[in-house]
Amino acid sequence: MLQSSLAGSLLAGDLVRSALGATASGRYEGAVVDTASGKVRGVVNNGVHVYRGLPYGASTAGKNRFMPPQKPEGWSGIRDAFYNGHTAVQAPPGDLPHATGIRSTEPQGEDCLVLNVFTPGPNDGKKRPVMFWIHGGGYAYGAATSLGYDGTNLARSGDVVVVGINHRLNIFGFLSLAQFGGSAYADSGNAGMLDIVAALEWTRDNIGRFGGDAGNVTIFGQSGGGGKVSTLLAMPVAKGLFHKAIIESGSTLTQAHPDEAQKTTEKVFAKLGLKPSQVIELHSLPVEKLLGAMAGAGRLGPVVDGRSLPRDPFEPDAPAISADVPVLIGTTATEGSFFAPNELLTMTEAQVKARLEKSLGADTERVIALFRKTRPKASPSEIYFTISAFPTNAMTQAERKAAAGRAPAYVYYLTWKTPIQNGLRLSPHTIEIPFAFNNHWLLPELVGTGLDLQTMADRVSGSWVAFARTGNPNNENVPVWPVYNGSDRATMIIDREWKVEKDPNHEERMVMAKLPRLPMF
Repeated sequence: MLQSSLAGSLLAGDLVRSALGATASGRYEGAVVDTASGKVRGVVNNGVHVYRGLPYGASTAGKNRFMPPQKPEGWSGIRDAFYNGHTAVQAPPGDLPHATGIRSTEPQGEDCLVLNVFTPGPNDGKKRPVMFWIHGGGYAYGAATSLGYDGTNLARSGDVVVVGINHRLNIFGFLSLAQFGGSAYADSGNAGMLDIVAALEWTRDNIGRFGGDAGNVTIFGQSGGGGKVSTLLAMPVAKGLFHKAIIESGSTLTQAHPDEAQKTTEKVFAKLGLKPSQVIELHSLPVEKLLGAMAGAGRLGPVVDGRSLPRDPFEPDAPAISADVPVLIGTTATEGSFFAPNELLTMTEAQVKARLEKSLGADTERVIALFRKTRPKASPSEIYFTISAFPTNAMTQAERKAAAGRAPAYVYYLTWKTPIQNGLRLSPHTIEIPFAFNNHWLLPELVGTGLDLQTMADRVSGSWVAFARTGNPNNENVPVWPVYNGSDRATMIIDREWKVEKDPNHEERMVMAKLPRLPMF
């Protein structure tokens, strides 16, 4: 059952959305932009020109299923870009009431290779930094059209061009069919990633007309989006299409290899009642049947296929192909609390111990005692979620990037606590998104309400914009943010007050590095 604070915040969110809808009639048609496919007309929202549902690829239905993305068909005349395009076909996850603002309610469809552009000045000849957003949801669900990902405020406050994309997901984007279907399906395991590359190519070819700089593109993503950013850094086909990268709570060191991907494919075929020789049948099956075949089949995500992804993203080291790309990497303090059912947000010390023993065994009491010593005021649930989501991958990724020595890495650790989760004050997964997009007032179900939130938004979005502009997040609103290295590990602690700490949580890091990685909740 939702707590009263959460219910009140959801009501506030509904009021904001109602107000947003009421002003929609007051928006007016924006400038016409001539793209490679044809002319488009957007709308102007509070001084920002917004273009929605722009196709960067053809429909992925029928013969184009599992294939690399194809160029979209052009059009004559002027196309109205007033509405979002299709969300990729997906089966949404279970109930996450505090995540309503980062979910899309748009219709699903296989004609989903679409993007939105938010710009302060189309056709004005300026070269603004481009911030290219890749949504989260693992590799299974999500969309760039969610309310919280609206780029209007970020474009206006940062004088940047924001691009948000949809792309193929789950079985449609990551089913490896090469061993069954031969060379025609050689890229099927990474079709969803190749969609993102195609969207980056569209950005390179068109963004100048929207007032953006094709030579200064920053890819940024959270959770699964951060995993996609990590993966793009190791893809030769993406080389030169972006110039900086921000990875929010999604540091990914490895991806599936062909043998693992093949086992998943075999299970999918068994569920569908198909033989290996019947790959062609997949093109005509209903989407609902394909989605149903995913349950219990295994992991569906990018594949180290020796082609578009020739190696693991950050294992055993940082990829040389992107050695010249600056990165900004970070996590939140209690990532797993975002996904947890309410009963886990009020655990007792005994319940925490019982849950951790499943993974840590005899080390449980020693680990709890250490985290209790360093966080004496934390609730048992906060202790649990801090341990379960300790940012090992983010630190490893940052260290490997820094060791390459070609471009800087900057690291943050967000400890700001929201009042929304069951009356507790935790720092869950996704909590930085309202601040990065300067959209906190649209997402009270994540961050609550209050005038002080704008200060946090100014600092986070300002740092993200500064990084997109120069490859360095330093700006007048935050303390000096040093480059990360493997010796002092300087990290920006993001809270009501920002501060830099060298090798934060050192004791915990040394202990957790030797233990198995835990489930988030």
